[in-house]
Amino acid sequence: MPLTAGALAPDFELADETGQTVRLAEARGIAPVVLVFFPLAFSRTCEGELRALRDHRAIFADAGAQVLGVSVDSKFALRAWAEEQRFGFPLLSDFWPHGEVARAYGAFLEERGHAARATFAIDGDGVVRASFATAPGEARSLDQYREALGALRSA
Repeated sequence: MPLTAGALAPDFELADETGQTVRLAEARGIAPVVLVFFPLAFSRTCEGELRALRDHRAIFADAGAQVLGVSVDSKFALRAWAEEQRFGFPLLSDFWPHGEVARAYGAFLEERGHAARATFAIDGDGVVRASFATAPGEARSLDQYREALGALRSA
């Protein structure tokens, strides 16, 4: 079961698509984070979702929030995908230990071996202010993101 509003977001340290280390704790006190777990790079639904985030990045900028995508793909696969799609936000590799961060957020699908489509809006103090997930194969909507960003603003 995914973490819900009010939970302290588990800290993590993951490599992004360029090999740079990203720690959630580094954002504390600086900016809110929208943590976007997705199943797999190069898949149709994931690509559509992340393109929508790229194409509507202003809604995140207006909230002062940083988007971080997370999947179990290797940093190499994520880099190829990021270069192809030019997402404009970091893609983090939860490759090894396999899905450890997704598990910490209650967003790992054991039977499928990858993360669910789950999103967590985390404020500058590291508290989850909103979370939502969709069923396998079902894309998240921009309205869901807008609602989560609203929860960040009112926190």
